[in-house]
Amino acid sequence: MVGYRRNRIAGATYFFTVTLRDRSSDLLVRKIDALRAAWQAAATRVPHTVIAAVVLPDHLHAVLRMDDATANYPRLWQDIKKGFTRRTSQPGKPSAWQSRYWERTVRDESELQAVVDYVHINPLKHGLVTTVADWPHSTFHRYVQRGHLPPDWASDALPMSGTHGEPL
Repeated sequence: MVGYRRNRIAGATYFFTVTLRDRSSDLLVRKIDALRAAWQAAATRVPHTVIAAVVLPDHLHAVLRMDDATANYPRLWQDIKKGFTRRTSQPGKPSAWQSRYWERTVRDESELQAVVDYVHINPLKHGLVTTVADWPHSTFHRYVQRGHLPPDWASDALPMSGTHGEPL
């Protein structure tokens, strides 16, 4: 088996994509309260700050700053996945999650802005909504509330700035 190395730097910021096995599932949004509860429980064990996140039907994206000395995001995702599985699956059934996840260390402020924009625009990119503000499971609303983004960001009424494609 190939040894996979993860870049773990205390205090660093990471971009994650975590996916369900069944890409046609809507489990994450259908059981959003279970996901929130699992994430909150995991956060008590692995300190981190959510910079941006979006939960889609079959996957989620998150930009997290790891606040623990070991940057133990593998444990964080393990705890979130296990906690969600316990809350949503019947005993003996396999986990709904893919066994791995994708992660990238965010190197600088311009990359951070690109991945945060990517997270927020993702529901629009997947055709789930016609405006970013219409998707309820996103930190976009927190950014609007704090005055960092206008409510009509990424809509036809307001041209987007920056890049909104796949992260670098």
